[in-house]
Amino acid sequence: MANHPIVCTDQYLDPTLTRTADRDLYLRKSLFSVPFSMYDCVPSLPRPTLQTPHGLSECLAKMTSRIVLISAFCCILGFLVRSADAVGTDDPRVRLTDEQRLYKELLRNYDRNTRPVYNASHPVNVNISISLTQIFDVEEKNQVLTTNIWLDQSWKDEKLGWDPAHYNNLTVLRIPCNNIWLPDIVLYNSAEDYTGGYMEALAMVSYDGTVFWPPIVKFRSTCEIDITYYPFDDQLCKMKFGSWAYDGSQVDVFNTTKGVDLTNFVRNGEWELLSVKSIRHNIRYPCCSEMFPDVTFWIHLKRRTLYYTYNVIIPCVMLSILTMVGFWIRPESGEKVSLGLTVLLAFSVFMLLIAENMPATSNFVPLIGIYLTTVMALTSFSVIMAVVTSNINLRGFKEVDLPRWLRKLIIVCAKINCMKLAYVTTADCGTVDDRHGKEKYYQMHTTFSNDSGCALIDYENNSTKQKCEMHGNSTEHVQGEVGVCNDSWVTREILARLQMLVDKEEEKERSDLVCKRWMEAAEVIDRCLFWLFIFGTLFSTIILLVVIPSIRPYDNHGDIVAT
Repeated sequence: MANHPIVCTDQYLDPTLTRTADRDLYLRKSLFSVPFSMYDCVPSLPRPTLQTPHGLSECLAKMTSRIVLISAFCCILGFLVRSADAVGTDDPRVRLTDEQRLYKELLRNYDRNTRPVYNASHPVNVNISISLTQIFDVEEKNQVLTTNIWLDQSWKDEKLGWDPAHYNNLTVLRIPCNNIWLPDIVLYNSAEDYTGGYMEALAMVSYDGTVFWPPIVKFRSTCEIDITYYPFDDQLCKMKFGSWAYDGSQVDVFNTTKGVDLTNFVRNGEWELLSVKSIRHNIRYPCCSEMFPDVTFWIHLKRRTLYYTYNVIIPCVMLSILTMVGFWIRPESGEKVSLGLTVLLAFSVFMLLIAENMPATSNFVPLIGIYLTTVMALTSFSVIMAVVTSNINLRGFKEVDLPRWLRKLIIVCAKINCMKLAYVTTADCGTVDDRHGKEKYYQMHTTFSNDSGCALIDYENNSTKQKCEMHGNSTEHVQGEVGVCNDSWVTREILARLQMLVDKEEEKERSDLVCKRWMEAAEVIDRCLFWLFIFGTLFSTIILLVVIPSIRPYDNHGDIVAT
C-alpha cells in the first residue's frame, strides 16, 4: 500500500453517501478533503485503502464523528436564533413590560455626564422651589440655621422623550437619579461640607422630556443673627441656591410661581414662621466674567417669648421686688446690705446664663442684657444708698447736729412722702434750752446768795410764788441775816453740785435729740430712695420690655432687592 497512492473519489464511496454529497457539494468536499489531505501532507504515513474493509471503516468513522459535531453545533445555533427571535413575540414567559421597553429605549446610548441639549448654545432652564417642612434649630452662638426641605427641581431633557401611543399611553416614567443628567445645584451659604450629597430619589420623567426631581435634604445654612432685641427679636435668614460649575449660558435657574410650599410645615416651639419668599439674582463674581444666576429664599422668623418670660423676665422682676423690700428694713439693721448683695449676685448669674447663648460679637447688644444691666445698676445703687443711710443713722452718736440745709431738705422730702417729723425742725438743737438754763442759773445765783437756804427748796419745787416773795422781801432778809449768808459755803457747794447734775441731764437729753434727728433723717432718705427705686425699675421694665419690642423694625437686615 505504500507503493500505490490512494485516491479518495466519489467512485469508491457508497451510493447513498454519493447522493448525499451531491446535494451539498461544499459539505462533501469539506468532509472528505480533510482526512485524505492529512496523508498527502505527510507521505510517510501509510494511506488506508478504501478497497480494503479496514480502510473503508476508518473513513466512515471519521465522517460520522464530524457529522455529529456539525449537527450539535447547528442545534445550538438554532436554539440561540430562536431565543433571539422570541423577544418580539407574544410569549408570556419572555415578554417585557412597557416601562422596561421604554427604560431600555431611553437609556440606549444615553450619557449622563453631558447636558441634555442637542444644541450646545441652548441653556438648560432649571426651575427651583422648596417645600419647607421643619425648622430644627437656630444657633445664635454659631449663627447657623438648620432646616428640613424638599428641594424641588425641574428641567427639560431633550434626550428623554417618547410617544405615549407606542407604550400604552405611558406618560410618566420613574428613573433612578443616578442614571440621568442632574444639575449641580448647591447651597451657596452652606455651613457643612458637600460630601453627603442629596437623597437618591427617583426622578419623574414626562413624555415631553420634563424631569422633576424632589430630594429631601437637611440643610445647615449660615445666617447673620441680630440679637439687638433678644428675646423679642426676629431673624431674616437666606438660603441661596444655584449651579456651581455652569454659568447662566449653560444652566439657568429660575424661581417658580409656587414659591415656597408650607403645606407640610411642622411648627417650631421656639420660632414662629412669619413669611418666606424667593428672589432670583444674576450676579457676576470676581473670579469669572460670566453671569451666574441663583435663587435666594428669605425666611423670616420671630422668636416666641413665652419661654423667656417665665424663665428670665419673671425671675428678674421678682428679684427687683426683693430689692424694693430691702428699703423697708430699718437703717440700723445690717441686713439691708446683705439682701442687696444677694440680689446682685442672682442678677449676675442670670447675666452669665444669657451670655452663654449669645454669640461673642460686639456688633449687637441684646435687649435682655441691657435690662439686666439696668436692674443690676439699680440694685448696686440701692446697696450703696443702704450704706449711706446706715452711716446717716449712726452719725448722731457723734453729737453733731444736722446741718441747716439738710434739715430743710429732710422737711421737704417728708412733705412729699406725707411723713410727720417728730424731731427734725428748722431750729438748732439746744439753743432755746441753753438760753433758758442760763437765765435760771443767773436767777438762782443771785437769789441763793441773799437767802438763808430756804430758796433752794423752792427752786427744786419750781415755786414761782416763792421767787416773787423772795424778791419782794429781799431787803428785809438782807438786813437781818447778812452775816449768816456770807459765811454759808455749804450752800454754794450744794448749788454747784446741783448745777452739774442739771447740766449732765440736759446734755443727755440734747444727745438723744441729736441721735433721733439723724435717725429720722435716715428714715426719710430711705423712703425717698424706695420710691426712686420703684419708679426706676418700673420705667426701665416698661421701656425695655414693652415699648422698645413693640416698636422694633422687622426689616432690620435691610431691604431685599432683586437684581
